Amino acid sequence: MSNHHVYEKLISITSEINVMVNEPLKNHTYTRLGGQADWLVTPETYDEVRQIIKLANKEEIAFTLLGNGSNLIVKDGGIRGIVMNLNKLKEIKTEGTKVIAQSGARIIDTSREALKQRLTGLEFACGIPGSVGGALYMNAGAYGGEIKDCLESTIVVDSNGDLLTLRAEDLDLEYRTSNIPDNGYIVLEATFALQEGEYDEIKAVMDDLTYKRESKQPLEYPSCGSVFKRPPGYFAGKLIQDSGLQGTQIGGAQVSLKHAGFIVNKDNATADEYISLIHHVQATVKEKFGVTLEREVRIIGEDPQ
Repeated sequence: MSNHHVYEKLISITSEINVMVNEPLKNHTYTRLGGQADWLVTPETYDEVRQIIKLANKEEIAFTLLGNGSNLIVKDGGIRGIVMNLNKLKEIKTEGTKVIAQSGARIIDTSREALKQRLTGLEFACGIPGSVGGALYMNAGAYGGEIKDCLESTIVVDSNGDLLTLRAEDLDLEYRTSNIPDNGYIVLEATFALQEGEYDEIKAVMDDLTYKRESKQPLEYPSCGSVFKRPPGYFAGKLIQDSGLQGTQIGGAQVSLKHAGFIVNKDNATADEYISLIHHVQATVKEKFGVTLEREVRIIGEDPQ
């Protein structure tokens, strides 16, 4: 199928405004890294998502879900085929003590909606930069809470383009993992079961967590958030700090001076420089402490030609 024909098919499913050709992905990731997508599609309805997946299957076009690009590094060679971003599916509503959020909504905004409705249980998420879909994908957590604690159910599309409603326990949610990637699910919506609470108490917790995050995390530079999972019995940031790596720089990528668990794009870094610095940190910590740091951040895409 020719490139023009794919484009025509995509705009017939959604609209011209929702299909970008040869779009630089650094415009769509928190790290500000990444080469071009052949087609970047931003569907506006669940049915459009299903139809795009069916098109990719039928025409055997490579398909990648980008999420909102917060916990992700896209390589400098970009991504072939269709790349989907769900940031236009961002509705959040409340029914009783349940908050229902579409997958492109920010998990931060979902926790703020819970506060507005005087519902407790999502306070931990008030500083997590990702989307709702991404939060389920990796069972995101912070400050002692995680998605697993409050998720009731989710609506997903499977790799055939079919809609499924799943319970939280169907997702195998564990520390920073779920079975969503293995099953090829795309999250469209999540229902969080919360409890009634006191507005001032909920807000106080959120204000405290926001202060902790802003005082400790390097929010002044683009980054993918926490790069490594917490190794059993250790803290990744402390191991990196104790290895003397803070401030280490490869090209424009730097191990943050504010929080060693973060690598920041300090000065127009390439994805290659960022990934090289991740490998350097892993090798140094392994050599000094015998601990293997496992990546929390996903790396996708192709190396530059």
